[in-house]
Amino acid sequence: MRPSVFFYLTYALCVCLGLLCLLFVTYWNSHWRGGFSWDGSALQFNWHPVLMVSGLVVLYGNAAVVYRAPFTWKQKKNTWKLVHAGLMLLALLLSILGLCAVFDFHSGSHIPDLYSLHSWVGICTVVMFTFQWVLGLAGFLFPCSTTWFRSTLKPVHVWMGKAILVLSLTSCISGINEKLLLTLNGSSGEPYNSLPEEAKFANSLGILTVAFGLVVFGILSRNKWQRPDTDSESVHLLLNEDNT
Repeated sequence: MRPSVFFYLTYALCVCLGLLCLLFVTYWNSHWRGGFSWDGSALQFNWHPVLMVSGLVVLYGNAAVVYRAPFTWKQKKNTWKLVHAGLMLLALLLSILGLCAVFDFHSGSHIPDLYSLHSWVGICTVVMFTFQWVLGLAGFLFPCSTTWFRSTLKPVHVWMGKAILVLSLTSCISGINEKLLLTLNGSSGEPYNSLPEEAKFANSLGILTVAFGLVVFGILSRNKWQRPDTDSESVHLLLNEDNT
């Protein structure tokens, strides 16, 4: 099988798993948690998992592998830098909106903020994501950025990108578990340890989230799927610096 065919099959699996994650998290909060609103009630909280899974996991993961598509290799890298940065910015904005949903709900319900391990990991993830995006913008999109700075930043950027994805997956899985523990064990219905239908469904969402992350890491780990490092713009920048 040709490497490009294998890539597209793997990427198709990545897209399908991402769509299933979105479908599951939306259905869970719509069917079992009562739907959505933005009025400070529990229905506003329901936006939190949807926006976090959409931004921190699905959109982030797809943005991370956009350079790996073989059809992009013959096109200008700057174009795909903008696509990558734009998708990451959208993922970041969705994540921040998800934080606004939960903080606003906590404020209206007089619930303390940032007391759980899930919230600590989640807020660190978004802060790290913000820093990563700003640093990437300065290093790879600003024309005044030097070749030395870009070459130094690149391995840090790659490492931070993978670390953020790990933290995002950890945040979402711990958040699903925490939500089930708080809602099912605090209600008059079946407790979490009796594994009611909602628990089975939400646990399945967690498994899908992990599977999506593993496929993304699989794509990122294959050296054959890296964009060939023959970018003429880097050579041009290097020559310009040598001539100054």
